[in-house]
Amino acid sequence: MSSYFSDLAQQYIDGEWRPGTGSWDVIDFNPYNDEKLASITVATVEEVDLAYQAAARAQKKWAETNPYTRRAVFERALRLVEDHEQEIADLITAELGGTRVKAGFELHLAKEFLRESIHLALRPEGKILPSPGDGKENRVYRVPVGVVGVISPFNFPFLLSLKSVAPALALGNGVVLKPHQNTPIAGGTLIAKIFEDAGLPGGLLNVLVTDIAEIGDAFLEHPVPKVISFTGSDKVGRHVATVCARHFKRSVLELGGNSALVVLDDADVDYAVDAAVFSRFVHQGQVCMAANRVLVDRSVHEEFTEKFVAKVRSLKVGDPSDPQTVIGPVINSAQAGAISGTVEQALAEGATALVHGTTTNNLVEPSVLTGIPADSPLLQQEIFGPVVFLIPFDGEEDAVRIVNGTPYGLSGAVHTGNIERGVAFAKRIDTGMFHVNDGTVHDEPIVPFGGEKHSGLGRLNGETTMEAFTTVKWISIQHGRSGFPF
Repeated sequence: MSSYFSDLAQQYIDGEWRPGTGSWDVIDFNPYNDEKLASITVATVEEVDLAYQAAARAQKKWAETNPYTRRAVFERALRLVEDHEQEIADLITAELGGTRVKAGFELHLAKEFLRESIHLALRPEGKILPSPGDGKENRVYRVPVGVVGVISPFNFPFLLSLKSVAPALALGNGVVLKPHQNTPIAGGTLIAKIFEDAGLPGGLLNVLVTDIAEIGDAFLEHPVPKVISFTGSDKVGRHVATVCARHFKRSVLELGGNSALVVLDDADVDYAVDAAVFSRFVHQGQVCMAANRVLVDRSVHEEFTEKFVAKVRSLKVGDPSDPQTVIGPVINSAQAGAISGTVEQALAEGATALVHGTTTNNLVEPSVLTGIPADSPLLQQEIFGPVVFLIPFDGEEDAVRIVNGTPYGLSGAVHTGNIERGVAFAKRIDTGMFHVNDGTVHDEPIVPFGGEKHSGLGRLNGETTMEAFTTVKWISIQHGRSGFPF
């Protein structure tokens, strides 16, 4: 790896790079060739405490710092990302098996979110509100929550760590970040390095590489953080929410999905095929917004299926560093095995494989399945890999019923020749986000991002990020004298 990433296989606590003191190591592997990238001794419960205490100490002065001064840190961080863009792309390819297209997509969004954080530093505004009492002045201040704990996933680790870390810092908070153990550098220590070089005061951002096997719920239960921002599975998210509620903490949960891309009878079939292939197979399908299900009106089902299958068969599977590769490795062998198991279960239930991909190590070729029984439990769950279910439907009512018939509600898309028909359809779907004549995978810095049902709690981006990482405080002033009843 580049010299810029040297010595990042450590903990970053209170402005210092240091080894963890746990009794075992997280081994960071390249999922394509199993090359060992790094070995990091895990952080312990004691180091969780050190990190949170450091963030709490540093945060008080940071909150009082002129927001224009805070803003300059994010301007420098953005320049550092731009200066090292190729090296970061190479890291994304090596550490998580991201293709060149995927690395470019993640870096583009990461830069956009850093740009938004530059503006976010100046965004909080107070209010003066009227009072029914004579001589009373009501001031409402928007202030940082204090310290935010961030837990990020392996699929878009650089982006999804920055998406919480940068705004929380810009708004005057301290942060402790725990990246996924499969992506400790791209999702963790790299971000610490960038902000350290950008001049962020020591202690404000801490990065802990560890695992619940070592620390249990200490990261969630610690008394310092007031908000926990978690991105990951709904199963773990439910646990995070439960622990946070028990300790009177706010949780922001960006969880899984079971999104559908719907092709109505008046859609541009060729365009819908392109959108559907990208929506399912970008980053090997390891995307919460990916289209697990592609629903097609029966009147265009035969044409769509023929073209969709042909395009899927053309996708190159292999080395993610090859610019021609579309499908690289999934993150680890457990994930590869689970995806293969899903395909075999679907076939055992009566589905037909129009494309039946094989699995070699962590390379999972695409599978396209049709004819899966409507009551199959597989249609109710998120599938985090290159497997798609093609489902015909008869008219819009049938499509709405099928789309809404899962516990999830994150993203989705509909294709139609009539924009307002698409909007009307989108309004009927129980989901946090829905797109007309586009793919299902989108994220933009100022548009609320999040899901309904089991897909999460709360929103991020723009104004909703400010609400997530700040709170309001009412201070009243009595000009003159109040009258009291006794």
